[in-house]
Amino acid sequence: MTEKPVKIFVVEDNEWYNKLLVYTLSLIPDYEVKSFFNAKDFLNSLNESPDIVTLDFKLPDLTGLEVLKRIRQENSEIQVILVSEQDDIDTAVTLLKLGAYDYITKSNDIKERLLNTVQNITKDIGLRNEITTLRREVQQKYSFRNTIIGDSTAIKNVYGLIEKALETNITVIISGETGTGKELVAKAIHYNSRRKDKPFVAVNVPAIPSELIESELFGHEKGSFTGASFRRTGRFEEADGGTLFLDEIGEMEMNLQTKLLRVLQEKEIVRIGSNKPLKTDCRIIAATNRNLKEEVRKGKFREDLYYRLLGLPIEMPPLRERGNDILVLAGYFIERFCRENKLPVKRLSPGAQKKLLNYSFPGNVRELKSIVELAVTLSVNDEVEASDFTIEDSDQTLIPGESDLTMREYEMKVLKATLKKYNNDITLTARKLDIGVSTIYRLLRQEKESGD
Repeated sequence: MTEKPVKIFVVEDNEWYNKLLVYTLSLIPDYEVKSFFNAKDFLNSLNESPDIVTLDFKLPDLTGLEVLKRIRQENSEIQVILVSEQDDIDTAVTLLKLGAYDYITKSNDIKERLLNTVQNITKDIGLRNEITTLRREVQQKYSFRNTIIGDSTAIKNVYGLIEKALETNITVIISGETGTGKELVAKAIHYNSRRKDKPFVAVNVPAIPSELIESELFGHEKGSFTGASFRRTGRFEEADGGTLFLDEIGEMEMNLQTKLLRVLQEKEIVRIGSNKPLKTDCRIIAATNRNLKEEVRKGKFREDLYYRLLGLPIEMPPLRERGNDILVLAGYFIERFCRENKLPVKRLSPGAQKKLLNYSFPGNVRELKSIVELAVTLSVNDEVEASDFTIEDSDQTLIPGESDLTMREYEMKVLKATLKKYNNDITLTARKLDIGVSTIYRLLRQEKESGD
């Protein structure tokens, strides 16, 4: 059934039959029935947009054929059931070709026939409405101007680059700090592109153990290695026809970079344990919080892969450089959180606004969303006050007075400070920093080796 009553117009000049049809249909509570005795009155009410019309083939002022044509011209979504005294096959075929849903004769079983036909139509209407709703939800969810919120010059530049990315299948590489919305941009590109009806497959490179990532990407054959008890389809195959999003590609180990380069060049993959190449057609969107050009200079990222991936670069600005977007986003998150939790929508007090604007947001948009939701939960009035925000001064200046650190040294300082803050809980630290556990172990190992 549909969420709202199904509106049915009965057009029948025979008073007895008119009452019979109206009575039969009115037995169903979800049907809203209205009757007419001639074509003129019915056509004057056509702007009320009924879902279904039962139409007598012989009316006093117009034929059913003429009325059917008028209905199709006015609103092709209306489903028409022709009702006739004659069981004329040729007429029925003609009317069905013109768009009638069914042709029913005035026989003893007309009530059953009519109810069955109307029920079939209502199922179609419900399915059609559901599909329309789902499509609208997907479009709204991934319409980048609705989900990548902001009005700053920096974010408008991102809008322009996303629009450019939609015109072709060019490879896109999205760079920016953790929490700036890189995956959101990737999804916006995919779901607004020509590939939107095909899969969007995301791979968080550092989250997958190094010994498993090749199988994860390219798949493997049964028996190709110990524990391979079945054939596995890799992410490239899953994304065929769609988009493969490689998140934090700067963390990829060098030997896998070589294999990835070959796949991008040849547009084919080979499963582990197989010699048979398989063609692949997926758009590549990569993301990184590292400076890949600097990684190339250090010999940690292949130069040829870097240029293969470069395509269209999109730089996501950190939240601290987006000015008033902080308040725009905060208002958006407050409104959505209140709506989802059936709370009265709250507003930010002047003091709360000032506190947010003075904060550096090391976790960017992701951090803003979390602290806003917590502040709304803690607030007791219709305004969110500055005191409701649990922003610690130490979070703003995690590594004070050390502006001359290299990126690697800064990473280690941040990692050690976060580990200390969370009592050396590596899993929690990985979650807070939005990196893989394997990445933390790798950084600690590198630190130890450099100190030996």
